[in-house]
Amino acid sequence: MAKKKILIINGPNLNLLGKREPSIYGTRSFEAYFALLKEQFPKSKLSYFQSNHEGEILDRLHKVGFSHDGIVLNGGGFTHTSIAIADAIAAITTPVVEVHISNVYARENFRHHSYFSKNCAGVIVGLGLRGYEMAIRFLGSSELPKVF
Repeated sequence: MAKKKILIINGPNLNLLGKREPSIYGTRSFEAYFALLKEQFPKSKLSYFQSNHEGEILDRLHKVGFSHDGIVLNGGGFTHTSIAIADAIAAITTPVVEVHISNVYARENFRHHSYFSKNCAGVIVGLGLRGYEMAIRFLGSSELPKVF
């Protein structure tokens, strides 16, 4: 059986994990966490992309959205503003799981709305970095629910 190809996309400011607001996001860098994920999921082909630029995220979704088995997307602030990324998620065939490290519903009101959620296979909120692990488990399962 071929390894499932799963891409993790992190949006703006997530390159600062480990430094940015450690009381909310913790002290571990995403690169260090990603190395652990690769060890934890040897039967998946994990790759990682981070950008602070909306257009680069759109381009990456378009590039892999018909060839990968799953995408884990933490859109950061774009979650609450980007209709373009929401449209890209709707246009591709690869299932996307939206992940947020913090509980966005315990934060500012503007963070309570996601443009992405309705086009995603699932949403994981507020479970810290473990949300990525849960998303990978879901996307790597042999029988994804047909929710699209």
